[in-house]
Amino acid sequence: MLEPMEIEVVPCLADNYAYLLIDRSGHTIVVDPSEGEPVIAALERRSLELVGIWATHHHHDHVGGIPELVSRYPRLEVVGSSYDAEKNRIPKLTRAVGEDDALWFESRRARLLFVPGHTLGAVAYLCEGALFSGDTLFSAGCGRMFEGTPSGMQASLASLRSLPGDTRLYCGHEYTEKNLQFAAFIEPGNPAIAERLEQVRELSAAGETTMGSSMAVEAEVNPLLRWDAPEVVEKARSLGAASASAPDVFAALRKAKDSF
Repeated sequence: MLEPMEIEVVPCLADNYAYLLIDRSGHTIVVDPSEGEPVIAALERRSLELVGIWATHHHHDHVGGIPELVSRYPRLEVVGSSYDAEKNRIPKLTRAVGEDDALWFESRRARLLFVPGHTLGAVAYLCEGALFSGDTLFSAGCGRMFEGTPSGMQASLASLRSLPGDTRLYCGHEYTEKNLQFAAFIEPGNPAIAERLEQVRELSAAGETTMGSSMAVEAEVNPLLRWDAPEVVEKARSLGAASASAPDVFAALRKAKDSF
């Protein structure tokens, strides 16, 4: 039986995260290395062998460390979406992937999810019950729409919302506390939000990451996934939602979050 992979969270820049996916053999994939130095330090501290890089999208704070890592480990497979490959906007890319392509880490099959909205080339990686969502889905929030539309982003989030409740979420930034403050503004009477906010504040005070939330928890506390909850719909209408449809509710919530 295959041993469970380990996930190590690597803080980068001011509030970014890269993730090491570590096999028992020491073979390692890194997701979204915005910097090379912190990743190299984590690898060397544990004598891990980096074998590949998975990029969720092309923004520099997710791919900025790729050139340094490829220079240090020249045989790396660098994976990104075919959309970003066509636009040549992920450095050192060696493999362009689409949603139906097979991606393997050792004997584990990773599922690719095409999730345009934050960018049009955004992908998420699902491996052994862990979702690496980049900036599409945050814990208690979601990314801004730099290239997509509200309807497209809402559809992408709907595909992520449909994942099993025990799926663990690993996203691109440590925005959880601020996102939960917005969630409390949208649903002040939601006890799950209050409970999660207290937990997150305790984690932050201890200098610990808030990553690894479950999709079941996100379904209860993330207003950007709760476009069909009556309280959220009512609040969105008060914020100017054109209708009670999921895309319109989502659009009003995302617009309100932009200025929160």
